[in-house]
Amino acid sequence: MQIKQLPEDFKQALPVLEKIEQAGFEAYFVGGSVRDHILGLPIHDVDIATSAYPEEIKKIFKRTIDTGIQHGTVTVLLNDDSYEITTFRTESGYQDYRRPDKVTFVRSLADDLKRRDFTINALAVDLNGNVIDKFDGLKDLDRKVIRAVGQAEARFHEDALRMMRAVRFQAQLNFQVEDETAQAIADNAPLLSKIAIERIREEFVKLLLSQSWETGFADFLKLNLSEYCPGFKDQRMELAELLNSKGTFVDEDAAWTAIGYVLNMNHPEFNKFLRDWKVSNKTRETSVNSLDMLHLFENQDYDLWNIYKFGLNNFERVVKLCQMLKIEFDYSALEQRVAQISIKSSHDLAITGKDISEILGVKPGPIIGKSMSQIERAVVEGNVYNNFDELRHYLLSNQ
Repeated sequence: MQIKQLPEDFKQALPVLEKIEQAGFEAYFVGGSVRDHILGLPIHDVDIATSAYPEEIKKIFKRTIDTGIQHGTVTVLLNDDSYEITTFRTESGYQDYRRPDKVTFVRSLADDLKRRDFTINALAVDLNGNVIDKFDGLKDLDRKVIRAVGQAEARFHEDALRMMRAVRFQAQLNFQVEDETAQAIADNAPLLSKIAIERIREEFVKLLLSQSWETGFADFLKLNLSEYCPGFKDQRMELAELLNSKGTFVDEDAAWTAIGYVLNMNHPEFNKFLRDWKVSNKTRETSVNSLDMLHLFENQDYDLWNIYKFGLNNFERVVKLCQMLKIEFDYSALEQRVAQISIKSSHDLAITGKDISEILGVKPGPIIGKSMSQIERAVVEGNVYNNFDELRHYLLSNQ
């Protein structure tokens, strides 16, 4: 196969390939960028592989950065752009089921492609647009299949995270995992426990935020991967409830909130669960508040202070999540209640801590904070208008 018209991202990088070839070496576009272009998807990163060793690349180009030179990667700076160029290599000795103990630079493209995870990622394109396909990756793209290069079990023993990548690609591309590859995932799922939770979380979140997340999530459960993730052991039936929902998650916070809901977690349990997954503090706080708010709506509890307390910025997310999870609630009544809240945060109050200090004649301290909280709640619940004179009168009347 030949790509008649190279994408713009490849065209911009052609001078890099040309300089390498002029020096007597081979150079190709490889990996995800090739796959995505053939599928008609946007290209995110252009990866270049070459027969030139790192020191040879550094002689060819004037401006380089040793990005990951021990693994053969050098960043080349050319025409205001930067390109990661990696030497063809073989790998061996994966004692931690993630990174190779030994990397050997080679001159053969075929040897380099042989070490890659899936056939659809083991494609290369030369500067003339010719596609090099040693493992029927083009056929698998056409069949919409995710298949391991060579023996699937060997690929997953080399890097157990590849099992999560398989179901993530499944969700992103709406492909199916080929039978032998799927069986190897099911058989080797326990290896996932060897992988850092941060790496697993990264793949899992990408899966959940994909357009066809249900496809990947179904196999995440079916192939036993869920059993080796925090909080998911023996929870397959509960997690499968997510597959009854409709639509996609608006963001990562919504996805985690939905998981907390189907697992029937309370506030402390969900907080610990998210800590175990090592999500960011911001994501954890937003997700916990969103779950609390979701439970309010589910129970038809439209208490203004509670809704406000859990964050009005979470309101639309939680409403969409309720609709996605088919949770029945009175949206019209809820919307009317929320419309009554005249402030979005304490910053919107028409009175400040300094004002309170002067009105009460007290120095800054606990009394100021307590008074601010009292006023904030009164405004939210509609017991006093948010203007200075009203708030001053309310403050003096409630001492």
